Amino acid sequence: MKKEIHSILERNKRVEFDKAWEISFTRKIIIAVFTYIVIVLFFLVANLPRPFINPIIPTVGFLLSTLTLPLFKDIWLRYVYKK
Repeated sequence: MKKEIHSILERNKRVEFDKAWEISFTRKIIIAVFTYIVIVLFFLVANLPRPFINPIIPTVGFLLSTLTLPLFKDIWLRYVYKK
């Protein structure tokens, strides 16, 4: 019984850590940086104009979408997913 409780507590810790990482600002910044790098590389390969300036727009769009999602989640939970 103690072993089962211990394994459940360990699993709960892992779930908490995973959730903390999923909603962390650090994760969002890392994804934004990688997004920017990939788009810059695409602009360079495709020989598109201003390959270091134009990728800022989709990167900022990504950041805005991730920062506003919690707000929309709260609204959805409050008004749509009422139990």
